[in-house]
Amino acid sequence: MAEEVLLFGSWGSPFSRRVGMALKLKGVEYKYIEEDITNKSPSLLKYNPVHKKIPVLVHNGKPIAESQIILEYIDESWQGHPLLPKDPYERAVARFWAKFIDDKCLPVVFKAFWGEEKEPKKDVEEALSF
Repeated sequence: MAEEVLLFGSWGSPFSRRVGMALKLKGVEYKYIEEDITNKSPSLLKYNPVHKKIPVLVHNGKPIAESQIILEYIDESWQGHPLLPKDPYERAVARFWAKFIDDKCLPVVFKAFWGEEKEPKKDVEEALSF
C-alpha cells in the first residue's frame, strides 16, 4: 500500500514552506493543497478543527497540525537527512532558536509588513528590544 501524504498550506506562509522543505529534504512524495486562508476549505476544518489554520500534514489519513510538531513528526517518520542534530543538547538548542524565531521574530515581520502603522517608531524599538 502506498503512503498518502497531504500538505495543506498557503504559498505565503513560512510555516507551510518549512514543512514542504522538510518533506523534500527527506525525499517524501506528497500532494500540496493550496488553502485560501480567508475562505477555509471543509477539509482543512476537518483536519484541524481546533486551530483551523495551516499547515496541516495528513499522513495516511492521520492529521498533524502546528509546523514545529509536524517537523518533529517528519524527522521521526522518514529516514535520511535528519532535520535536527543527534546530540540531545544540540537538539534542544535548535528547538530553542526555532521557538524564538516563531515567538519573537516572525510576529515583528508580520506586523511590519501587514500591521497598522499607528506607531512605527515604537514598532521598530519593540522589534529591536529582543
